[in-house]
Amino acid sequence: ATRRPPSPFPEPRLRPRQLAMEHYREVAARTAEKMQGYREDLSGWRSCKRTNEISISWKPSTEFHGNIYKAEGIVPAKPEAVFECIKPEAGGLREKWDKNVKELLIVEIIDKNICVVRTITPSALMKIISPRDFLDVVITKREEDGTILSAATNVEHPQCPPEPGYVRGRNYPCGCFCIPVPGDPSKTELLSFFQSDLSGNLPHSIVDSFFASSIAEFYSNLTKAVKTLVA
Repeated sequence: ATRRPPSPFPEPRLRPRQLAMEHYREVAARTAEKMQGYREDLSGWRSCKRTNEISISWKPSTEFHGNIYKAEGIVPAKPEAVFECIKPEAGGLREKWDKNVKELLIVEIIDKNICVVRTITPSALMKIISPRDFLDVVITKREEDGTILSAATNVEHPQCPPEPGYVRGRNYPCGCFCIPVPGDPSKTELLSFFQSDLSGNLPHSIVDSFFASSIAEFYSNLTKAVKTLVA
């Protein structure tokens, strides 16, 4: 049998690294879309905690056998300043004020708005919850009205397998909208969604108690951080 001569115009093939980068971009884009969906979804939320700073509600997650939590509050700073405090950055401000973040590590930068991040968390609830780590792709999006979205979801990465000493948790689509307050540029409406599987066979009552208290603490500590850490 005669062989066909090779085509002068071979089909382009993506290399494994290019395929991986494209995968992370696609996952990040879907996560941002889901966050917009959560923002628009006003039905079924049940209040679980309310303070002067924050309102927290929840409903069953459609992503895993747990809950998704929504938190709403006003932070006394511009959206850019709030984002400076919450953005994923190795050695950044988040490690200084967020008691649920021991260390942030950038595993890979995909582009200027997307990166793969490993978050290490300390033990909690008198060590009932042992140290965890989470591996996520994180996307930052800026909207025309000045809103900044930081959204994340779990991924895998060859350079960051699970390590001894940490239970690998999984974040499902989660993140924060830093929304300008109309008429008051010195304030931000911070709308957040938390959706984490802590793994490790923890009782639901322990997990629910942890999230309600830690989310309230997140807002309280962030409010203090924007006053002291951001010039």
